[in-house]
Amino acid sequence: MSEREVTTVIDPERCTGCELCVRVCPDETISMRDGKAVVTGNVSMQCGHCAAVCPAGAVRVGAIDPAAQDFATFQIADHWVEYGQSDVRELVGLMRSRRSCRNYEERSVPRELLQDLVKIGITAPSGTNSQKWTFTILPDRQAVLALGRDIGRFFGRLNRLAQKTLLRKALKAIGKPALDTYYRNYFDAVSAAMQEWEETGRDRLFHGAPAVIIVGSRPGASCPAEDALLASQNMLLAAHCMGLGTCLVGFAVSALQKDPEIKLRLGIAADERIYTVIALGYPDEVYQRAAGRRMPVIRYAEG
Repeated sequence: MSEREVTTVIDPERCTGCELCVRVCPDETISMRDGKAVVTGNVSMQCGHCAAVCPAGAVRVGAIDPAAQDFATFQIADHWVEYGQSDVRELVGLMRSRRSCRNYEERSVPRELLQDLVKIGITAPSGTNSQKWTFTILPDRQAVLALGRDIGRFFGRLNRLAQKTLLRKALKAIGKPALDTYYRNYFDAVSAAMQEWEETGRDRLFHGAPAVIIVGSRPGASCPAEDALLASQNMLLAAHCMGLGTCLVGFAVSALQKDPEIKLRLGIAADERIYTVIALGYPDEVYQRAAGRRMPVIRYAEG
């Protein structure tokens, strides 16, 4: 099935001619004819707005899979929460309470819960509704440790390169300062973390997390990085509600983006790009209050 193929079907017997589906359709796939909504366009974003807005239940979008919103660990009502009808205080309280967790209990996370987190992730928006995101789940500590060893080998090679002063200076001189920047900002910390891992087994990468979810994108998305990050934020907030702690692991993202062998061992296609790596598990830490934030730059550009 083409990703822009029209799979919209309208039941003329149930259609009341209210025109709501026409108003919300971003691709103008639907038009009015003789007082009824009909499919007239040859492309569709497959967003499902038409089916969601129809008061008579006359519209169906075949590309939408109901199983994608069939959760195993909880039930939801299939209703739309109206604008202004949810508690913003509760929402902001959740957002402020979510912290990056770096202390986890040893118990594993049920696979059903990990699967539900992915389904929550895909409720996020995506550019042109492309939904090209991919999710690779490492469901147990052994899989997480195997990934950690691969990432450790990557940074071991990188550190050996970064130690070569002439190489760093030569690359910087031709407009490629990345290796020199890495050496100045991260070399010492990475070296110390790797040495601690070898000597004591302390996991400074995933912090002992028993599970990991890797979020990427297949080719063809208009905003792949944004899509992956939006889905990840959904998952971070939902995980907190489910009693889980989470932490984004940027060093793992860097290794997965630059070392195709690591992706290959995880079964990730070569043309997929990785954007977030989420460590997660049951937290072994409790906070007494929500942490604060520095004041951001805020400006108005008025006409």
